[in-house]
Amino acid sequence: MRSPLLRRQFELLGGARDFRRLFFAAFASGLGTMLAVIALIVDVFDRTGSNTWVAALLIADFLPMLVIGLLLGPLVDRFSRRRLMLVSDVVRFGVFVGLLVAPNALTVVVLAGILGFASGFFRPAVYAALPNLVRDRDLPQGNALFQAAENLMWLAGPLAGGVLLTIAGPTVPYAVCAVSFLVSAALILRIPAARFATAAPSGRGHWRDLAEGFRVVRGSRALVTVLVAWTVVMFANAGVNVAEVSLVKVSFEARDFHLGLMMAAAGSGLVLGSLTAGGWAERLPVAWLYGAAIALMAVGTGAAAASPTVWLAVAVVVVSGFGNGVAGVLNPLLVQRGAPDRVRGRAFTVIMSVNFAALGLGMIVAGRLTDLLGARWVWALAAGIYAGAAVVAVLLARRVDVRQLLGDGSGERPDELVVVPTAAPQAVQANEPG
Repeated sequence: MRSPLLRRQFELLGGARDFRRLFFAAFASGLGTMLAVIALIVDVFDRTGSNTWVAALLIADFLPMLVIGLLLGPLVDRFSRRRLMLVSDVVRFGVFVGLLVAPNALTVVVLAGILGFASGFFRPAVYAALPNLVRDRDLPQGNALFQAAENLMWLAGPLAGGVLLTIAGPTVPYAVCAVSFLVSAALILRIPAARFATAAPSGRGHWRDLAEGFRVVRGSRALVTVLVAWTVVMFANAGVNVAEVSLVKVSFEARDFHLGLMMAAAGSGLVLGSLTAGGWAERLPVAWLYGAAIALMAVGTGAAAASPTVWLAVAVVVVSGFGNGVAGVLNPLLVQRGAPDRVRGRAFTVIMSVNFAALGLGMIVAGRLTDLLGARWVWALAAGIYAGAAVVAVLLARRVDVRQLLGDGSGERPDELVVVPTAAPQAVQANEPG
């Protein structure tokens, strides 16, 4: 029998036509993104044999997000969100066509930078528009489904990518990525532009609009929670991302297939976490739910670092992925309900830029640490940082409750979250699955 939670999610997917189109666009785009992650990392690592080059690749992919958040965020609210998404998909298609003929690692890194700029506009526009495609009471489930579509690609994308890389090298994954972004653009093209925003575009001047975005983030406890807690998480993510290929291929002496399998295992946890997070967010205090989710990331990462074989590491990263999946739903939900529509895109870009700044700094350090200490030690350090982030999340979010709101989440006034007492941590522990 289908659970009430899944039934609500399927009813939302079946009844909200434009949300459904965005859902499948995210599914196609997520497939391309996850194939790209493993293909780009393995391509650069095989060309250079250097973890420092892997770090450079990952930095080039996300550094544009920092530039967008600090300087260009108002563009996400000023221009049509639909147009930004379409242009982003077309640019990403062109990047992967270029990767098919890239002659060296430097070219791959440069193209990854262009890819980062396109994604840097795409993701804030999508998350800012999502509350306008569903009813406010359906927003937690809408976020859960949307995250599940992306996270499912963490399961399918790396696994397929690992197989394709083993058989044919990066050429076939790059070609599939290119096609996936065309599919995403075709689906977004069918959604009316007016559906992506309810408020009039901002137009008081670029720098005033930019400053307003920073003020909104600073003045909302919900936004500050995501800003600070997830920035700490990003330092740990840096170590995990940079050292993962070395952990599998050097520490475990395994192959590209096993790297894809490990990413897919984390993806399975992401899917399960994101599908269940919507229901929990409606019932549980966000502080303990958010903190527990990040704590699971610490447990899974630390256990993988200590694993004697790649197969045990594959099994335990499911736990980390599950926590990541739950937190991945709470992050956009807190931002969507903590900022009004007309400034929501800027709120996302500000938070993302700070998060990615931490990720970039962490990757610079992680590339060198992985070469000096080895991947196991870097993953163990990442587990400790996750544990610290869990404590930070509980302390900041303990007076935030996403269940009680002022307004319907679509008006002009800030939809600041109501401050309420939180329950004891046993509330989360008693409701953990299994």
